[in-house]
Amino acid sequence: MSTQESLFEKRAREYYQRNAPLADRMRPNSIEDFVGQDHLIGEGRAVRLAIEEDRVQSMILWGPPGTGKTTLGRVIATVTGKEFVHLSAVTAGVKEIKENVAAARKRISEQEEGTILFIDEIHRFNKAQQDSLLHHVEDGTITFIGATTENPSFEVNSALLSRCKVVTLAHLSAMELNSILDRALDDTTRGIASTQRATLSDEAREFLIGLSMGDARVLLSNLELSALLATSLGAEEITLEHVEEASGKQSLIYDKAGEEHFNLISALHKSMRGSDPQASVYYLTRMLDAGEDPLYVVRRMVRFASEDIGCADPNALVVAIGAMNAVHFLGMPECDTALAQLAVYLSTAPKSNRIYKSLSKVRKEIKRSGHLPVPMKIRNAPTRLMKDVGYGKGYRYPHDDPDAFVPDRYLPEKIEELRFYEPTDFGFEKEISKRIEYWNRLRNDKKDK
Repeated sequence: MSTQESLFEKRAREYYQRNAPLADRMRPNSIEDFVGQDHLIGEGRAVRLAIEEDRVQSMILWGPPGTGKTTLGRVIATVTGKEFVHLSAVTAGVKEIKENVAAARKRISEQEEGTILFIDEIHRFNKAQQDSLLHHVEDGTITFIGATTENPSFEVNSALLSRCKVVTLAHLSAMELNSILDRALDDTTRGIASTQRATLSDEAREFLIGLSMGDARVLLSNLELSALLATSLGAEEITLEHVEEASGKQSLIYDKAGEEHFNLISALHKSMRGSDPQASVYYLTRMLDAGEDPLYVVRRMVRFASEDIGCADPNALVVAIGAMNAVHFLGMPECDTALAQLAVYLSTAPKSNRIYKSLSKVRKEIKRSGHLPVPMKIRNAPTRLMKDVGYGKGYRYPHDDPDAFVPDRYLPEKIEELRFYEPTDFGFEKEISKRIEYWNRLRNDKKDK
């Protein structure tokens, strides 16, 4: 019976190798074959050492799609000699957890073999489902590995989170994606070369990498379809045209490391500064559709909210941070509307660069006058000795005054008359100008009394 089962298993494995998607067939089986995440499993790194020494703790793998979370779980099981049980939080529940925990106990007692219980999309489990894991994680019946694209701080119960190590995976780099492409093309057992010989043009390679946005699964899926199309047309080289047709996307002239990258981000920045929402949305869309990282774009827009708008509209920074959170939460393509909304808001907001200019003035003054001593009366005095030598002496607490204001100067004496921040008359800075004028009048009135 066992021989018959082994034969069936062999046939199933061979069928799987022939028919499984390329992304699944090319999954690495060892640490050495794993591409990317060197900060975790590079030589001498903590996670790698834990795997090699079979001292892997329960963990949450947090990272974008296609960065190797499931593959890493399988590699851990292979290297440590444990049974790998894969559940999806979309379809599994407490019943499946109990069944697999019981099987894990049996495996320990009968075979002295541990179990890796891998649960994909753990963020989809509710509190009761997550809590059902706690005891088994704590007593070592299973080594739990959860995978999620969402921030575990918000999506995983604190009780389960406290029992797991959070491991953060990153988008794969262009160099790493290139390596994955080469393996998939050349592997004669699992890769493209197992059924056909095909080369890849430089333009097609660059476009595939741009389309993937750091996701190995997307990369290999597009490669597989492109190779199939090329073969059906009798071509030995996979060209840009094959990739465009297979992926349903047109190549845009855009190199994320080259001149066009800087041309477009400059055009977006200057269009927003020039208060042109039409051009701003146009250049934003050009970048997103060409595969630019939305996090890069939103970082530039957050900076713009302070550098070019500042206190003329303090809400601009709030809106920008909200868009940044949407990019993190949704990712592409769903975050595109949040970015477009932000581009329109920033373009139409009143502009001021006075915050930016004030920092420049301060830095020039510090370079000129050096690090001047902080006035004694506003120094902190946590000890008796510091109080005795005059730290904090003469400081007046503004809230003790009926106006919540005392006419003191807080800059070092040598530069106390300098003005670094000078608001404009645009937007909210006009109101700030009135407030500064009010405090100055009040300062003069109180000094005269």
